[in-house]
Amino acid sequence: MTKLRLDKYLAEMGCGTRSQVKTAIRKGRVKVNGEIVKSPEKKIDVSTDQVYLDETQIVYVAMEYYMLNKPAGVVSAREDGRYPTVLELIDQKQRNDLFPVGRLDLDTEGLLLITNDGALCHELLSPKKHVEKVYYVEVEKEIPERAVEQFRDGVDIGEAKLTLPAQLEILTSKTARLTIQEGKFHQVKRMFEAIGTKVVYLKRLSMGSLVLDSSLLCGQYRPLTESEIRVLKGEYL
Repeated sequence: MTKLRLDKYLAEMGCGTRSQVKTAIRKGRVKVNGEIVKSPEKKIDVSTDQVYLDETQIVYVAMEYYMLNKPAGVVSAREDGRYPTVLELIDQKQRNDLFPVGRLDLDTEGLLLITNDGALCHELLSPKKHVEKVYYVEVEKEIPERAVEQFRDGVDIGEAKLTLPAQLEILTSKTARLTIQEGKFHQVKRMFEAIGTKVVYLKRLSMGSLVLDSSLLCGQYRPLTESEIRVLKGEYL
């Protein structure tokens, strides 16, 4: 049985800042189990108590998980002073503490997990877990056949160590599918630069067991299914 202060309950559900919801509570705008409550400190049983703000029921949700097909031009951050953020695209979120799991470059599209599950995020991003990430890549110049072996053996991208073994599947002379187990800064772009070509389009297709829903257009999202959440947690938690 989880109990939270009423003001914390409302703030976590995106009803305002702690100070804003305290003001709403003290003005008598909040009911708990049908009775007006004016004490922000009141403990709420999140599983049984019914909380209303201005006659709208506020149902407590502990964790949220969304699959986003990130478009180019949007930053993988909670807030940014220059560009729109991925969180601004999740317009039906209930909690105010969501964050992107990892990041995709500004011009990169594709799968991005949005959640507030810190434990799962830590495991998915941990270098020790070697979580596979698959990308579709388009490049400027023809991909040499030797690149398959180079990527498998590790590529020098200017760091102390070579990249971990990666699987490169050449689709056409200038397109490929790449599977990596790391998340170094601009890694995919730097790997292709190391073999003499430049990435002109990049899209993430999957991360671990989570595969981008092909029905999602750029900028669209959906909640993860219970099965997707269960598989992710089963693999990494």
